[in-house]
Amino acid sequence: MNFTFNLNGVEPGGNGVESGGHDFDVVIIGGGPAGATAAMYTARADLKTAVIDKGLTAGALGVTAKIANYPGIVGEISGAELLQRMRKQAESFGARFIQDKVQAVDLTSEPKLIFGNNGTYSARAVIIATGSMGRGQRVKGEDELLGRGVSYCATCDAAFFQGQTVAVAGNSDEAIEEALFLTRFADRVHLLSPTPELKAPEQMVAEIIDHPKVTVHLGASVREVLGANHVEGLRVALRGQGEVVLPVSGAFFYVQGARPITDFVQGQLEVSDSGCLIVDSEYRTALPGVYAVGDVLCNHVKQAVVAAAEGAIAAMAVDKELHGRKQMAVDWSK
Repeated sequence: MNFTFNLNGVEPGGNGVESGGHDFDVVIIGGGPAGATAAMYTARADLKTAVIDKGLTAGALGVTAKIANYPGIVGEISGAELLQRMRKQAESFGARFIQDKVQAVDLTSEPKLIFGNNGTYSARAVIIATGSMGRGQRVKGEDELLGRGVSYCATCDAAFFQGQTVAVAGNSDEAIEEALFLTRFADRVHLLSPTPELKAPEQMVAEIIDHPKVTVHLGASVREVLGANHVEGLRVALRGQGEVVLPVSGAFFYVQGARPITDFVQGQLEVSDSGCLIVDSEYRTALPGVYAVGDVLCNHVKQAVVAAAEGAIAAMAVDKELHGRKQMAVDWSK
């Protein structure tokens, strides 16, 4: 199976980055507890490891306010802080965390190719750990106006909205990062948070609230994208204020849901009726060198400690495969 992609001007072999800077033994897509733990193990196994992740609060753990049952952590801790500790530990072993959004992959090529907004990455093995906060049902008018003002990538499309008014729907650090990027081009950016508070690091929240080009709407739910041939506005329900129409020419959606995030796989891997990836006991998919862990699996118990364990097992299986061993290496110091 051959794939040809041209994402934001990025093509295989011509990604505009320094030669070798994006070549890895292992690329892990998703930086939650499964992905971060996998990175610890592959990096300690002396495998050049990269974790590509949209942001600290893009996943379920990052937006969890309190955790009190994680082994080794006495008392309560926020999900974001626990995740930061995991990432720092992985980085101490040599893993590299890259903030980017994966748009597509070629899992049949050798090496395997991962296409992000900011570049192309290659790897001998891939671990998919993208979680299950993907969107399910779209709002009215969203699909019809996709590519005509509706977008899921500000980095890709911001330049088309020079001097215009746009809206970003979401409350995570990914949504805030994209809204801030849009301020370089747009005249006015409306940030529509579906919750009464933004779920992002304090510094980012302060930056977006104080930005002169941004209007933050808390407790705002997008009900409809308006327009005939292109986006002309959004019908938005504001908490305590009823519905209003925001005149915008661009609508960028970063609203989280509860579906496995597998759209970037584009049919290369088998999925269940619920959209989950299918793996064996070592978390291998049907494609050699491709693994999946965490909430993208249907039989996964949604606990951070379980996701971390799956990440560790998959990482040891990757180590076994890439080093040509018949059994997983056992090292209790790890």
